[in-house]
Amino acid sequence: MQLEPKMHNFPAYSRLATRRAQGTMTETTLQGLTERIGADHVARRLAVETRHEAQLFGQGTLLFNVENWNPAPWIVETALKATGLYGRARRNADRVEVRRNLVTSTRLPAAFDGFTILQLSDLHADISAGAMQHLRDIVRYVACDICVLTGDYRGKTFGPFEVSLASMKDVCARIKLPLYGILGNHDSIRMTPALEAMGIRMLFNESETIVRNGEAIHLAGIDDAHFYRTDDIPKAAAAIPRDAFSILLAHTPESYREAAKAGFDLMLSGHTHGGQLCLPGGFPIKLEARLPRSMGAGAWRHGGMAGYTSVGAGTSLLPVRLNCPPEITLHTLRCRR
Repeated sequence: MQLEPKMHNFPAYSRLATRRAQGTMTETTLQGLTERIGADHVARRLAVETRHEAQLFGQGTLLFNVENWNPAPWIVETALKATGLYGRARRNADRVEVRRNLVTSTRLPAAFDGFTILQLSDLHADISAGAMQHLRDIVRYVACDICVLTGDYRGKTFGPFEVSLASMKDVCARIKLPLYGILGNHDSIRMTPALEAMGIRMLFNESETIVRNGEAIHLAGIDDAHFYRTDDIPKAAAAIPRDAFSILLAHTPESYREAAKAGFDLMLSGHTHGGQLCLPGGFPIKLEARLPRSMGAGAWRHGGMAGYTSVGAGTSLLPVRLNCPPEITLHTLRCRR
């Protein structure tokens, strides 16, 4: 399988952003990324990290960012213990399942019939130690063609990320496949050099062409659209022929309308955790996203675009889950005639 990278320049946001990038980016490890995606994009994301990453109100698609509220983990733990559900919720969080999703399309080239994509999402590796251990045990045995990672590698939305990266490195070393990834709303752009050193091709409003037996499909990825608002779907789709089969990696499914309008055939997302703490039957209490509840977990459609929202392998706030088991997902592409 031949991989042909497609690179594009990020549109300028402002001269001020450029100056800030040049003035504040003392980390030489970001220089290569700056040259690839543009100083304006890097500066814009760094500015949000510096000023807003722990912000409770405003910034992003939601009015209140519960993940940035310090008492939230204590409240959740106290409530679960008071109801006698804490032990069960802790055990559930470690039991990562392998789920399968079938995607059929009349636009899929015949050479890609049966092509399988492993999706890992919302690992929150430093919080989800038990789930990560289980993940390390199973990913080496999963048969697929490529692996995609749809963001949120760190537990908190701010602060250190070295423990998360160390755990990520251990998992990625067991996946002997081409790896592609995007950042989520919990991730710092400063994590990118280390992620790419693990062999992950990180996509920032960029696309790649995957060629198989002389035929091609296109894989694009956007930067976080939920909190950082640094996504650019038109740019990510710019080099993809309109009649070609294309897949979009987007941390949050909240961009589904724009993705469908851009002509993507499949959108792979995460972010919602499926609610993480759900009522019996898997009904989510809260999704932390502005979108129809039918798009909060699993397979869905919008117009001509298929979508899938992974509930994630890890957990947010605390390693607890109820009626919403953690997952990694195998997507199999099939031609429909």
